[in-house]
Amino acid sequence: MNRIFAIGDIHGCLDKIHALLARLPADHTRDKIVFLGDYVDRGPDSKKVLDLVIGLHKEYPSSFVFLKGNHEAMFLDYLENGPLKQSFLEFGGTKTLESYGGNDFDANIPKDHLEFLKGLETIYVTERFCFVHAGLRPGIPIEEQREDDLLWIRFKFIKSNYDWGKRVIFGHTPFDTPLIEANKIGIDTGAVYGGRLTCLVLPEIEFIFE
Repeated sequence: MNRIFAIGDIHGCLDKIHALLARLPADHTRDKIVFLGDYVDRGPDSKKVLDLVIGLHKEYPSSFVFLKGNHEAMFLDYLENGPLKQSFLEFGGTKTLESYGGNDFDANIPKDHLEFLKGLETIYVTERFCFVHAGLRPGIPIEEQREDDLLWIRFKFIKSNYDWGKRVIFGHTPFDTPLIEANKIGIDTGAVYGGRLTCLVLPEIEFIFE
């Protein structure tokens, strides 16, 4: 069976994602690498992280899946609505703007970055697994989930033992070590807060840390 490598929240931690990718034993002709979103904010190198993942997308278009996180949603909202959306700045967006060399909504964002952000998927589903940024609302079928929940839900999902028919792989909520439960696996291990950046290898359920 082909493998899937799922990578948690990067948040501008360029050194960690570079080091983690260098350690992945992925075969780009067979395997999938799924990023769970939150490439930007809080860390120092959001722009360079986007440069990196956009480059991977261009080089291996069929090997990578890039999901949207709530921080990408806030970034796009801020770029469209400017000062009306201060929550972006409050949740680490100032670091993102600084990485582009600006400190306001008119920062010089490259066209390919905007196109990449606008093209991000909110969910990726395989025969056995469902990949999302934040989680799923309990009691709702996968195909009926709202984008707001896919990007933002937290404790109602984490505390639930609801069976969606597929194991849910998610980021968004940081843990000291990966959360492993029968219906879900959480792999945000707080890279931007001094923790490790985590990659989950499926179907074996093994981990690679950086």
